[in-house]
Amino acid sequence: MVNPQEQENKVGVSSDNIIKEEINLNLYIKLPLFYLIYFFSFLIPGIIFMVYIMMFYLPYFLQVRNFFSIFINIPSLIASLTLPIVIISCYLIHLLIVALITRWFWRLSEKRSPSKSGIIPRNIHSKTLDAYHFRSFIIKYPKNAFSRGPFPWLTKWMFNFVGTNKIEKGSVIEEQLAGDRFVEIGKNSYIGTSTAISSHAVDGIFGNISFAKIKIGDNFTSAGFNCVAPGVDTGDNSWWLPMTGATKYNILKGDNFYFGTPLRKIFKRKLIEFLQITEEDLKRAEDLNKILNQENQGDDSVH
Repeated sequence: MVNPQEQENKVGVSSDNIIKEEINLNLYIKLPLFYLIYFFSFLIPGIIFMVYIMMFYLPYFLQVRNFFSIFINIPSLIASLTLPIVIISCYLIHLLIVALITRWFWRLSEKRSPSKSGIIPRNIHSKTLDAYHFRSFIIKYPKNAFSRGPFPWLTKWMFNFVGTNKIEKGSVIEEQLAGDRFVEIGKNSYIGTSTAISSHAVDGIFGNISFAKIKIGDNFTSAGFNCVAPGVDTGDNSWWLPMTGATKYNILKGDNFYFGTPLRKIFKRKLIEFLQITEEDLKRAEDLNKILNQENQGDDSVH
């Protein structure tokens, strides 16, 4: 067995020379902030709901003694029909307050230390490192509240409203891994289920953090179970087959089908064999894509 001290002498590096510093989690800030978002986002809609129940639903519906009068009496009928509307409205108010509070704290964090591409050392205390961990924490609840609720399509609006991502119109985002910040998605793109779009990657368990903006172009299609690493630029009109992954800082020209990990272009014969389609099917898809591109260019010229 090799003596660790002898090995250090051979390499010329001693463990005493390595800068080590525990990561400051700042739980005294993050936990109260989480409770603030969670509590106040339910407080106002909760008050509205209880006022509705006590002042309207209880006397005009629950306390009505005659069953048939519920369907004859106008206030009772309105009380029974408006309950689902009130519940949905209160839930939407809850989501709105979550987004408002998160947007406010997110912008304060960006003013203190703006997001920018680069390497963030984890063994040296810095404002950049604190802001990275703070923003990682604060976006978790809003993302789950929107994406795992009854209105998952509002997730795109939340990202744009808070300012974590920039997502253009016509793009669809399925339930995904990460993808909650420092990502730009162009028009008419589709992000398939369980696609991992991560603008940050940790090199090792306690290594440095690679943090870089991800740019997804127009008409990008992710079939599902894909991986997009920090600094990737997909280009326009890129189609990724299932289980395709791009390594860090990979810049693509677009206008191609890609497959594999690490990804590479797929030729027409291989694509037809993989998708089990004919050349006519592939040509119709390409023609349709050209028509969509022309329509998008026409809309842009009008605006």
